[in-house]
Amino acid sequence: MTEPRKFRVEFRRNRSSRRREGDLTRAVRQDVERLADQDLHERLSGRGALARHRTVVAERPPNDVDGLSVQPAAAAAWRGRVLHVHGRETVVARGDGTVVRCSMRRILRSLATDQRHPVAAGDWVRVTDAGGEGVIESIEPRQASLCRASRGRRHVIVANVDQVLIVASAAEPAPKPALIDRLLVSAESSGIRPVVCLNKADLVDPASLVPFAGVYARMGYPVIICSAVTGLGMRRLAAELEARVTAVVGQSGVGKSSLLNALDPALDLPVGAVSRENEKGRHTTTTARLLPHRHGGSFVDTPGVRQFALWQVVPAEVPSAFRDLRPIANRCRFPDCSHTHESDCAVKDAVADGLLDTRRWESCTHLAADAAASVNEATGRGCVDDDETAGLDAEVDA
Repeated sequence: MTEPRKFRVEFRRNRSSRRREGDLTRAVRQDVERLADQDLHERLSGRGALARHRTVVAERPPNDVDGLSVQPAAAAAWRGRVLHVHGRETVVARGDGTVVRCSMRRILRSLATDQRHPVAAGDWVRVTDAGGEGVIESIEPRQASLCRASRGRRHVIVANVDQVLIVASAAEPAPKPALIDRLLVSAESSGIRPVVCLNKADLVDPASLVPFAGVYARMGYPVIICSAVTGLGMRRLAAELEARVTAVVGQSGVGKSSLLNALDPALDLPVGAVSRENEKGRHTTTTARLLPHRHGGSFVDTPGVRQFALWQVVPAEVPSAFRDLRPIANRCRFPDCSHTHESDCAVKDAVADGLLDTRRWESCTHLAADAAASVNEATGRGCVDDDETAGLDAEVDA
């Protein structure tokens, strides 16, 4: 075991209060008699800045490899997995299946990190018992996590999963290929195996979905055309999910919860109808939940997303996340080719010759442009809200 060491860490500015009353000039002008009671001297020191730092003892630096720990785990601490997070309450499962409601040490919540929330569904944590509840003492490093940018911070949707099931619908709502591409890029960047699923095949002719599915199947992604109503493709979907921890993601209304109920009726997840006015989902699922199922694995049912901003993606690395562009880009004249305006670009030539899907090339260039804008502005928001270019709607925090 690693020997504990001391680390100097920074905390968020949420503990110190105002050191003096504000707007003293206006108060004095309104009440001159109070002048004798005011403190006319102020002591200046660096105490305010130093108070936001603290020396902690830990086995590794806090937030190292997506882990949080400020001291060695106590001997009585037990290891559990986060099922879901609701506000400041975290539900953790013990090794024997017992579910415990836990809170988190304030020192973990106050550490200055780039994360929107320090813990996510799928995390492995160390917990100590305290009065019938648990207290999360530390968070283990994540092996793989699916995350996006949200208001300039990293939003970890799910952690420690084997694969991600990207669900789209054949109709009601219409599929959004740009959203699928963003999820594929995020999965490729995180080293998570992606699986593409086209649900609601009962609403259209299944043969009409073959060209759309073929774009991803030619790249080697498993593509499943299924229907939770008729049972089409459900056996193959169950085989893909067997003995794996799978994150189920997609826009709202595509039938993610309906698919999980069809695979395991014991889950009995709430489902809702799509709005007739705009054919959008009603966000029945409100938080990511880790759910064991009868096929020997676990689902992570996530809320629907309408916008997926990539988190800290370097523009030059975007084409490498597109499997169909990767081998062609190696034949470009310039090694740093952006595939937009350069001469002797093999990618543009392949698009012109019909060897590469035009929409995939446009999606790659849009993602690279968004990533470049995100780096330049240092905001972390690498997503545009344009249905014709990005194919996405307004952001809904999941």
